[in-house]
Amino acid sequence: MHIDIDKDVCIGAGQCALAAPDVFTQDDDGYSTLQPGREDGGGDPMVREAARACPVGAITVSETVG
Repeated sequence: MHIDIDKDVCIGAGQCALAAPDVFTQDDDGYSTLQPGREDGGGDPMVREAARACPVGAITVSETVG
């Protein structure tokens, strides 16, 4: 799984961190970022829900090929 956060779109609503706190957090400026070591989602079933919860669609989740 590949998770992409568009930092230019993120408004820091924090819905991703609420939905999947083991994967997402907020940086010092309040914007979404990934927890260290969780760049691939860590198998968390809530990653896709976190992406859907983003009010501005800043998170894209895709399957890795290979």
